[in-house]
Amino acid sequence: MGIGAGRIAIAAAAAIWAWLPAEVARAANGAYAVDAADISEVGSCKVESWLQAATNTDFSAVANPSCAVNIFRPVELSLQTVRSRSDGDWSTTIAPKAKMNFVPTGIGKFGFAFYAGGSFDALTGENLTAFAVVPVTYRLSETTRINLNGGWLWDRTVDRHYLTYGVGFDWKFTDVLQWTIEAFGQAGASEMPSVVRPRFQTGVRYRPNEIFSVDVIYGRNITGENADWITIGTTIRFPVPDGKPARERTGHL
Repeated sequence: MGIGAGRIAIAAAAAIWAWLPAEVARAANGAYAVDAADISEVGSCKVESWLQAATNTDFSAVANPSCAVNIFRPVELSLQTVRSRSDGDWSTTIAPKAKMNFVPTGIGKFGFAFYAGGSFDALTGENLTAFAVVPVTYRLSETTRINLNGGWLWDRTVDRHYLTYGVGFDWKFTDVLQWTIEAFGQAGASEMPSVVRPRFQTGVRYRPNEIFSVDVIYGRNITGENADWITIGTTIRFPVPDGKPARERTGHL
């Protein structure tokens, strides 16, 4: 499939799925939870997917297609589909999300963005969550950055509101390998202590070219269930035809 055909297919899928009834959407950083302030180049698309397995037998399979378009200003639109098993019960959720960058990132300065969305049960149409987050990125160098996230989550299944937070560090330590470590979570009232305990992930991304990358990640308590997780994720990118690679456009990872 060519780049143009792949982009059209993703856009068509997003248009169809947007009319379906839709867990909190992960960040636009694949299976990692803490987002950076950047968005993709307008006209480009990507498909992020990952499989997650926990020591308590919980499981998730996720597909997250996204495209960056210009709607008065550049916006990255994504439509995440999650098939998961929790305590032996299976569910399917769909989570649309829109993200805008307001201040570009750069070395030695802060950049910030905003994203919002919600999630729905694909079978019943029940509205499960609504959320809004401000990602902030500070680049220490061409190969290192710190990401900070702060936001709000409404869990409609129990009608409770939470403050959400996250801090992450990315280090591209070779031309093709990047290490990420992050802590994140939600603050508020809950009958289950693990729901409001901090969550943790760390992993390595192998990106041999601008099109493809694969992640191997270890996580702890990543969905508030107090278990250990292993995640394998991939990203396939469909860049703008004749566009420059991301590193050439921005000068950093």
